[in-house]
Amino acid sequence: MSLDNFFRINLPYGLKRNPDDSWFAFNREYVPIGWNSKEKTESIYKPYAFENFPIHTKYKGLTENKILKIVENTDAIHRDEDGKIITVHLYNSVTDPTSSLENWKRYSQILMSLSKLMIKQ
Repeated sequence: MSLDNFFRINLPYGLKRNPDDSWFAFNREYVPIGWNSKEKTESIYKPYAFENFPIHTKYKGLTENKILKIVENTDAIHRDEDGKIITVHLYNSVTDPTSSLENWKRYSQILMSLSKLMIKQ
């Protein structure tokens, strides 16, 4: 896949939690939202991915229970060795929002739920 359209670059494919409970959204190429190149990227699987970039946010109410309510597919939730959620995928190849109106509605509901989260001050 490549960063070849608005959807793949600018809309979330998933969320990544860092050890300090800050989060960032990543696009279909596993880089922060809006990133339009595969240059100067790093793995989202390292504990503090993209730590030198101002993309991390702590959210009120973004708990494991909230995530489980928002993302119904538990296969899309990845945990660390202690069982804590570290990444969440919002869709997959089968549920790609651009493939059907039903998938788009499902994805929109996820984004609507996430959009209500407020940052921790």
